[in-house]
Amino acid sequence: MNRTKTTLLFTFFACAGLLGFGLYMQLVLDMLPCPLCVMQRYAFALIGLGSLLALVAPKFLRGVAMSSLLFSLTGAGLATYQLWVISQPPGSCGADPLSGPLNSFFIAQVFPTMFKAIGLCETPYDPILGLSIPAWALVWFALFGLSAVAIFMSNKKERVFFRKIRA
Repeated sequence: MNRTKTTLLFTFFACAGLLGFGLYMQLVLDMLPCPLCVMQRYAFALIGLGSLLALVAPKFLRGVAMSSLLFSLTGAGLATYQLWVISQPPGSCGADPLSGPLNSFFIAQVFPTMFKAIGLCETPYDPILGLSIPAWALVWFALFGLSAVAIFMSNKKERVFFRKIRA
């Protein structure tokens, strides 16, 4: 298996694992997702689905890499904004204005457990291995963004330096 397929598989399973861990925190640890968390979940889901699409249909690889980079940058921006909201004195992140439109999306009505925003963005939760939840999301979005750039920059002639010399 080449590096591109390995990267796509890792990205897909990492996104699925992150979404599963988000459900675990929500359902078992009673950590309610805020609108910013739900939008980050959408970004993880789209990155993972894009990776799966590129595995199934390799002709879409460069387009998927560009869209994954876009979703990674969007998710990183959301995570950074959420870190800023958490660092501010108590206030509102705009949960009320964002929750209504966000919860009216079709996917939020079909799968409300995953995509319905019912928490507040400024709720402080205990850190996991020293980092807050949005900080971990930022780390993962950075990794997915770097892998998308690496996939986009790679071309089909990966073995330029290891060609067979014909005599």
